[in-house]
Amino acid sequence: MITPQIVSLIKMAIQEDLPGEDITTKSLFAEDYDVYAEIVAKEYGVLAGIDVACEVFKQIDSNLIVDKLLCDGSELIPFDPNVQDSRSILIKLRGSLFSILAAERVSLNFLQHLSGIATETARYVKEIEGYKTKILDTRKTLPGFRMLEKYAVRVAGGVNHRFDLTESVLIKDNHILAGEINNIRLGELVQNAIKNNNSSTKIEVEVENLDQAKVALKNGAIYLLLDNMEVSLIKNIVDLSKGKAVLEVSGGVKIQNLQDIAKTGVDFISVGAITHSARFMDLSLEILKKA
Repeated sequence: MITPQIVSLIKMAIQEDLPGEDITTKSLFAEDYDVYAEIVAKEYGVLAGIDVACEVFKQIDSNLIVDKLLCDGSELIPFDPNVQDSRSILIKLRGSLFSILAAERVSLNFLQHLSGIATETARYVKEIEGYKTKILDTRKTLPGFRMLEKYAVRVAGGVNHRFDLTESVLIKDNHILAGEINNIRLGELVQNAIKNNNSSTKIEVEVENLDQAKVALKNGAIYLLLDNMEVSLIKNIVDLSKGKAVLEVSGGVKIQNLQDIAKTGVDFISVGAITHSARFMDLSLEILKKA
């Protein structure tokens, strides 16, 4: 999970937050001392990014004792000091007060962001439980965070769409418009994509209406992205394809209409909101006592 790319991202985040000394802690305490601390959940959710959070503490101070108590994908419930529940405490820490406080914000930023994505993804996945349809992510991710954000989607039961522009072909509306101004029609674009790529390359075509779907299928497309369509039109294209094409729905997707879309029999629903609009999950680091 902790790749060189992720370590570089962690180091960049630490440098951004701690380019020198933590002047608050240094000015409050005459000397450092060891403490016990915990990271706890403050709300219900799904955990993602715990290894990244632990790595932040290790990068700040390799002498810190960092014990992760849960694994990514775990259900989280709000911490209650009067109730012992293993789903509430994520990480236990022991070591330098200065180091723990220096790492706190960066560690929580990763953990809260990725757990927020996992929690939001899980909502969508649960909503269509029992249907064959799967939830897909998109490339609507924070620069530099795509690997982690797509990981958080997988942790919660979602499926990753293409990682980057080299991974598969997706003929979108702007490709179609660019073709039209040069007198290249949709059918020819599909044929070009098939001809200029090997047989193992996934080629997907975004269509906005029934006519475009017919043209794409006639010219050999076996993956269609149905963009911003009413449920009735989606159902028509499901019937048209007769199971010969993989169908993905995108645009206008909300938690409220997920089941209606899934009922049509499409294979995937892609949701940009699970990455670009997921809020931080409420997690907290608590200093407990002197070690």
